[in-house]
Amino acid sequence: MLYVESTLKGKIGMSEEGGFGLTLAEKFFGLIILAVGGITAYYTWTSSQSLDPFSGLFVFLTVVLLATGIILLTAKTE
Repeated sequence: MLYVESTLKGKIGMSEEGGFGLTLAEKFFGLIILAVGGITAYYTWTSSQSLDPFSGLFVFLTVVLLATGIILLTAKTE
């Protein structure tokens, strides 16, 4: 047990900052989610008459997608 603790002690915290790939992936998925949210907002707006019983649900899901995309784009990867 002592050997495992001493071996892991030096390895924990080796990469304290997120790598470039992680940052790029986060921004890319944020952009994709933002685009899907925008498309969902457009189709919810244009076909609100046929979605009448479920329009509240689609507006809520659109807001969730747009907020998630904005958060992923503006968040700092650490």
